[in-house]
Amino acid sequence: MSEGSPSRSRSTKSELAVNQPTRGADRNQQSLTGTADQPPDEFLFPSLDNGITLLDIEGGRGVPILQSLVLDHLLLSDGPAFWIDAHGHATTTSLARLTPSQRLLDRIHVARGFTAYQHYGALCDLPDAVNQHVQQATAADAVATHRERQSHEQETSPHTPSLIVVPALDAQYWDDDTLGEEHAQTLQARALARLSTYARGYDVPVLVTRTTANEFTAPIETTADHHLECEQTRMGPRFVGDEFETLVYPVDGGAYYQTTFAYWRKMLTARADQVGLQPASPPTPGDSGGTTDIGTGVMADGTSTTLTTNPLLDAWANTGGR
Repeated sequence: MSEGSPSRSRSTKSELAVNQPTRGADRNQQSLTGTADQPPDEFLFPSLDNGITLLDIEGGRGVPILQSLVLDHLLLSDGPAFWIDAHGHATTTSLARLTPSQRLLDRIHVARGFTAYQHYGALCDLPDAVNQHVQQATAADAVATHRERQSHEQETSPHTPSLIVVPALDAQYWDDDTLGEEHAQTLQARALARLSTYARGYDVPVLVTRTTANEFTAPIETTADHHLECEQTRMGPRFVGDEFETLVYPVDGGAYYQTTFAYWRKMLTARADQVGLQPASPPTPGDSGGTTDIGTGVMADGTSTTLTTNPLLDAWANTGGR
């Protein structure tokens, strides 16, 4: 489908992030230590790399989280997203509320599978759906983009997929009562093989989720090239992956709050190294923190206790820190 205005390309994003570290956690740290012009999306959203990415969301289905990642990726890419849905993840109501532009919704093509065979059939039909979309879109703008295509013949068509989304990949195979366990595992394995082929053939990210982590869904994690975990906190969703970790959260007024202990440990360790302070060694058994036991004594209430060479420490310990 034709677009009225081009979306932001990854080249624009790269220009804004020039000379920045590639790891998301490092970008987070730089954003809090002086690079005020760092784009917020660089450290608030994980990027989706080519290959299969498994997204595990703690505390529910996380439909808005999944949809936000899809919309964020489309904002940074030119091509459409092809979505094989299960369990109602591709809800148009929430997508319409989340999207900053209705044009993004025109670039999401959804097929739904209500049974295991329908779901697998939709995956098998994906190449035909892609080819049909490319033919229709190319014919629609053939005249307008004729010169541009002649000068960019070697570039990837903006009508080919930029993302494939398959939420609840295990759902239909696990829930279908007409399938035995062995047959369900086989059909799910074939679905994973198809997705791996599409990820390599189209050279795009494939974003999948699963309904639960168990023995049946273990092959999904094994096949995935990347693994993202999302925890829903009071401040907002926290993502953790191989190349990304959420360390800051936006607040009103354009400021950012940081609530993860990992960030502060890194910052304090770096500060300790800067001032030449060595990290404290963990106490060894029998270590009394630099004091020496000198015997036992009787407290005012008649109880006996061990006394050390530090009377202030003795008083503090034997009064419960009061």
